[in-house]
Amino acid sequence: MSLQTTLFSQTFNPLRLRTGNKILRQRLRGPSVAAYYPRRVATVKDLQKAYRHFDEDMETWDEEEEDRIEHVALVKQRGKGAPKKKRTRDESKKNKGKKKPAMSAAAAAETKFKNG
Repeated sequence: MSLQTTLFSQTFNPLRLRTGNKILRQRLRGPSVAAYYPRRVATVKDLQKAYRHFDEDMETWDEEEEDRIEHVALVKQRGKGAPKKKRTRDESKKNKGKKKPAMSAAAAAETKFKNG
């Protein structure tokens, strides 16, 4: 049996274990998948990075980036922006693990009745 497997370039597996050999023998799909999607087009940021060393005084702007920065500023102004990052380990652990106890339906109805 082992001679037969060497002749036909198969793996010797007398216990018939699942080895994944069928998948490994298949053609690679990566190149065909990569060819399906269009190539990435150069962005304004790429052009700025490429030509920065030619002229330091050359002024360029990215309108989409400017719009994004303006939008982020407006959102922060309304108080809807992303929270500040925690700098130290103690700051990040400060609120972890502390949860408010769940209020039962009866208690919620009682507080609602008291408040008006």
